[in-house]
This record gives sequence, C-alpha cells and structure tokens, in this order.
Amino acid sequence: MPQLTDHSATDDRECGAGTWMTPEEYGASRAAVWTAAVVLVTDTDGRILIQSVDYRADRLLPGGAIDAGEAPSAAAARELREELGVDGHYPRGLAVDWIPADTPGFPPEMRFPGEILHVYDGGTWTPDRIDAVRLPAQEITGIHFAEPADLPALMDPGDARRALSALRARINGCGAALLEDGRPTAPTALDRLGVLRARRIPQRGAWHGGPVPAQRPVRDLTGWLFAPDGRVLLLVARATGAAHLPPPAAASATGSAPLGYRRGEEGAHARVAARLTGLPPATDPAYARLLATPEQVRELSDWGPAGEDELAAVHAARARLGLPAPARSPLTELPEEGLRW
Repeated sequence: MPQLTDHSATDDRECGAGTWMTPEEYGASRAAVWTAAVVLVTDTDGRILIQSVDYRADRLLPGGAIDAGEAPSAAAARELREELGVDGHYPRGLAVDWIPADTPGFPPEMRFPGEILHVYDGGTWTPDRIDAVRLPAQEITGIHFAEPADLPALMDPGDARRALSALRARINGCGAALLEDGRPTAPTALDRLGVLRARRIPQRGAWHGGPVPAQRPVRDLTGWLFAPDGRVLLLVARATGAAHLPPPAAASATGSAPLGYRRGEEGAHARVAARLTGLPPATDPAYARLLATPEQVRELSDWGPAGEDELAAVHAARARLGLPAPARSPLTELPEEGLRW
C-alpha cells in the first residue's frame, strides 16, 4: 500500500521516500467494482435451485446486489427472504468470483465496472421447505430445480460456470473456491475433469440388501471398494466428466461380499463391497481413478431417495471391514502407475 501523507510533507516527497499519495489521491486510484451475493441450494436429488425473472430470459441463482454498508452474508439472507420468502442464515461461503468489466451483456450506458460476487451454501432443501417458498408479486416469476449439467443451456455462460464451480467446491469440502469469471484459479480434480458437465445416469430403483435373486438377471456389477482410510474408488470419464463406481475387477480387493442391488428395466444393478489391497497400473486412459467418501459418491450420483438406503448399507459394510469413517476431503486422483496398500 502506498504511504499516505498531507501536502506539508514536502521534504520527504522530494527525497523520494516511498510512493507518497494524499488520501484523496489514494482513494481516486482504487478500483471500483460492484458487489453481489447469491446462494446455491440443492434438493435431495442433487439438483440446483434456479429462478426465472421478469427482466431477462436466462435463469439465475437466488440473490442480488449487496447494499451499501451491508455484509455479503447478510445480503444473501435478505435476498432469499425477499425473493423466495424463506428465512435463513448462510455463513458458509462456496466461492468468490471476480467478474471482469468487459463481460458481454452489459449495456454501455450502465458503465459496468466489474463485480465481486459471493456464492453461499444454502444447503439441501427438503420437499417441505421447497413447498414453503413464496414468490413476490413481481421480479421472480418461478423457480425449478435443474440437473447440474443442464445449467449451461439455462443460464448465462459465466453464471453457469460459477454455479458448477461452487457445487464442486461444496462436494470437495475444501473451503471456498477463488474464481475469475467463473473459473477456479486453483482447479481441483473435480474441476480439471469437468465432473457434472454431463447428465448423471439415473439409477432410481428401490434399494434391496443382499445378493441378487437367482431368477433376476444382473445388468451390471459395480463395487464399493474401500481404501484403508474408509474412502472408496471412483472412476471419472475424461471425455464427459461422468462419475461412477468401478467393476470389482478394477482393483485388487479382499473380503468381497454382495451388498445389494437396484431393479432396472433390463436387470438388476448389483453392488458388492470389498477392501482394496492394491491398484494395478492404469490400462484405460479414458478414465481417471479417484478416492472419494461415500457421501461424495452419493452427491455425484442420481439415485433418488433410495440413495440414502444404499449409503447406510455402505457404511455398515465399511464398519464390518474394520475401516474408519472418512472425513470429507477433496477427491484425490490416484497415480496411473498404481499402488498397493
């Protein structure tokens, strides 16, 4: 920061001691930007709340401009109260985005100076809380919950990037992401792989514990394969960002046992649980291999309400294998040369 002085400090200024500026000069030199706050809310299926407004065609996250002297988190709470009729407190930040002054879409007469936009975590809303939403008489014309991969078709490109980056930061659980025009300055594995840019594959059948009945065909078999820290192996397609559990043969494992299955139109989607002992060198460059908590796998999947039943079965299997409950941490991409535990 330049040193500030008054006009009487002529001797020091003539001696070149520091970069001297008067308070007026320093204030005039500072960049001016707008500030705003929005809130990212999901439903129990992992879809994102977006709203329609009467002044533009594309959809928005709930939120808006920060008033003079107002804290960003207070602005987030005020905007949701005004726009959705919902009282809440949103202390957890997911992202802070710098939006450049030359962003398209702002009329020249608006003299848009750029913006700092805060994204807060609104959590997961139950059907009862969603039913409690009350829209104002004007401005907000409707809300709906969108699949994350559909956001680029529904929102301004920068808004969609920001929302997806904030959702990935929430899933990672590593603190707020710093963004520039919606793009992380320090991309995580989820960002690098573009996870959630493709629609999640729905598996919404009821969860049934135990082995698949003999008379029911098995459409596919995947595994909850546990590392020693309680996290599980997850595959991500590099071309699409789609995340899914691996087949049991994808790694060396012990203690494999049927966990349960879901009924599908063409057969059962079966799961086993096992303890990882090693990971062979990667043979398919189309997929990245990561470690994730079971909750993170659940959040990256479209399993419907029965996903909670499967998650409970997964943690029961982890406990039987004598493994710890993992704390949420950023998903870790595993080395291509493989490893052993």
